[in-house]
Amino acid sequence: MELTEALLLDALAYLECFLGLLFCVLLRLLGFPYGRYAQQWPGLRVPARAAWAVQELPSLAWPLYECSRAASERLRCWPSRVLLALFLVHYLQRSLIFPFLIRGGKPIPLYSCAMAFLFCAYNGYLQCRYLSQYAEYPDGWLTDPRFLAGFSLWFLGMLINIHSDHILRELRKPGETGYKIPRGGLFEFVSGANFFGEVTEWCGFALASWSLQGTAFAMFSFCILLARAEQHHRWYLEKFEDYPKFRKIIIPFLL
Repeated sequence: MELTEALLLDALAYLECFLGLLFCVLLRLLGFPYGRYAQQWPGLRVPARAAWAVQELPSLAWPLYECSRAASERLRCWPSRVLLALFLVHYLQRSLIFPFLIRGGKPIPLYSCAMAFLFCAYNGYLQCRYLSQYAEYPDGWLTDPRFLAGFSLWFLGMLINIHSDHILRELRKPGETGYKIPRGGLFEFVSGANFFGEVTEWCGFALASWSLQGTAFAMFSFCILLARAEQHHRWYLEKFEDYPKFRKIIIPFLL
């Protein structure tokens, strides 16, 4: 049974890589129905706060479930505990804090919310099951350069992501409508500073976990967020004549 599930987790990781590439192509061709772009897509919509809270919940529930079982020797080792905690901290912020800071977000199409919910269930199972049952780390892994570099990237990425979200929330003063050019932080260098932060975060997680599963998640995140950042970048250039032309899409100075 263990061998069968271990093979399944590897297969799911490869599938996640493939899906990331596929969705990146589809999103670039079809666009993504959320926020300022949602009005052009038909169907039922969910209020932004409720949508964000619900769609992220599976990735919060999985690590809590695995911790509650507490039956795995691997989960009792500190590297697995710490890595699972990194995953949990991110989704605590995304599902229980971020949604309630949103100011007047536009409703999200129901099927978009449902797809995000399914992905969080899929990836939550993949990451948390691997870390709690199958990940093996040598003694001293928490002081290994790979873990230290990965943890530093994860922490830096989370700070960038939270700070960039704060900048976006503060663009409008109470009573104001319309869109403005984001200023400050990494928005001075890229259109998708919040996306860059999240990509950095999961690349750090992949390095710290040194696993196929973590790498698959980082790759999927990069593919999806690149497509979203590219859409934002094009929209800013079309909407604002004075939009800074030197800004990149998602990676400062490169892309």
